[in-house]
Amino acid sequence: MSAATLTVVGDSFVEGRGDPVEGGGFRGWVPRFAGQIGLRGNKVRNFGTHGATTTHVLDVQLPGAIATRSSLYGVVVGVNDLVSDYEQPRFEDNLHEIFDTLRTGGATVFTATYPDIPARLPVPEQFRELLRQRFTEANSALVDVTRSTGTLLLDIAASPQWSEGEMWTSDGLHPSSTGHREFAASAVELVYQTTATTLAA
Repeated sequence: MSAATLTVVGDSFVEGRGDPVEGGGFRGWVPRFAGQIGLRGNKVRNFGTHGATTTHVLDVQLPGAIATRSSLYGVVVGVNDLVSDYEQPRFEDNLHEIFDTLRTGGATVFTATYPDIPARLPVPEQFRELLRQRFTEANSALVDVTRSTGTLLLDIAASPQWSEGEMWTSDGLHPSSTGHREFAASAVELVYQTTATTLAA
């Protein structure tokens, strides 16, 4: 088995932004998740990058992620597409290729829907409604893509908990430490409910 059995790709949500540690940097949900399933640090790779889009993950992060030959992959990306340079066909095609590629070889892959981030952003109301339409469309696409690729989907968009202020930092965009803890716990539950694979060596 590879030295890395959990590999995660994505944006600042994966990087851990919003969950700072003393001395600088971030913790985030990835090491919390790994600890709960019994994986030590040398069995975890985190490629998360602030500002990453689905195109960045596909072109930059995915080759390194594949090389780890992990048994479990996490993917959280897409919000930067939705709030900036959004093209629905490209967005959906990118997600499909990311999930399909990571699933090659029988690995378990999981991701999550997009909660109502536009509700908390300091933007004009007209733009907020446009963003909400994009998020709704993206979640619908995500359901289709995960179903067709056999990817596990954590539906945090449907959870009332993710509309609570304590789950988010003051910028309205990044999860707080509480949000990262809750995401880790929910992801562990999702993975263990839907796979019998032994994740820890």
